[in-house]
Amino acid sequence: MEPPLRLVVANPLDRLARTLEALLVVATAPLSLEELCEATEEEKDRVETALGLLAERYGEGRSGIVLEQVAGGWAYRASRDAAEACARLFERPVQRGVSQAAMETLAIVAYLGPCTRPEIARIRGVAADSAVAGLVERGLIAEAGRGDGAGGAVRYRVTPLFERVFGLESLSQLPRLDDLGDDVDAIRERLHAVASQRSA
Repeated sequence: MEPPLRLVVANPLDRLARTLEALLVVATAPLSLEELCEATEEEKDRVETALGLLAERYGEGRSGIVLEQVAGGWAYRASRDAAEACARLFERPVQRGVSQAAMETLAIVAYLGPCTRPEIARIRGVAADSAVAGLVERGLIAEAGRGDGAGGAVRYRVTPLFERVFGLESLSQLPRLDDLGDDVDAIRERLHAVASQRSA
């Protein structure tokens, strides 16, 4: 006698989590809660609950990929254990070390942007052309219009990739300059510390 057929009923929340998982895998940038709700045609609280399930499943130390809230949305990244192998495979420029000049320029744009090359050069005390060009090439900063007046200089702002690389949900999560002290060296050291923590 054949065993009776068993009917498997999928939990609707598990089904939603699998759909979110697929959306996040195919996305090329972090997806906001609103975008996920719209794509799944689900209520915000159900999407948040399903994201919680995925965050448990794809936590650091539990999987080769990690689900995180970053750059105003949700995205997968390689786990710390797998990051080095991924960097070797893709050899993305953003994975390479950032020079002192680039780090100073990036900090100025992150805190004061949008700002122009002359403004950056005035703050740093040296020309900023090379550092700005390198950061644009890496996708960490981008053009954000021009300054006032005829022939106004190009203004630059940080990009969502900057937030993602540094693990920020938004720029409001940057350390407050007041908390870093007035000493330029202290600020520089703190920014390098933040960068190394995020890339570790």
